[in-house]
Amino acid sequence: MIRTFDPPSTPWGAGHRGVDLAAAPGRPVYAAGTGRVSFAGHIAGYGVVAITHGRVRTTYLPVEPSVRVGRPVAAGTRIGTVQDRPGHCGLRHCLHWGLRHGLLYLDPLSLLRSQVRLLPIWPPSCPSRYLH
Repeated sequence: MIRTFDPPSTPWGAGHRGVDLAAAPGRPVYAAGTGRVSFAGHIAGYGVVAITHGRVRTTYLPVEPSVRVGRPVAAGTRIGTVQDRPGHCGLRHCLHWGLRHGLLYLDPLSLLRSQVRLLPIWPPSCPSRYLH
């Protein structure tokens, strides 16, 4: 990871509204979850793909889109490739991945965190029939 999430204190304030992941130009970019492509195009020379997942939206840039607006996608669907456009991460290439719920920016890495489930520690004398 090149840069972590640093939410702005106000909607137009300073901060970093996503995470920057090291990524070489031409590398495939995949949808983080099931949803529908809500934007696929270019803004100021940078390719951008946005996917609406119910109440949240993920964004990816700079990406050369391989999907069209309105297309449904499943988690893991290839949505494009990283553009050869340094700038957002200085001279390095990266993929900026964002997540929003309405006007609230969220950490997209929260989509990857799994829940921990604790199991009891069974005493050695516990009959195996109780473990099934």
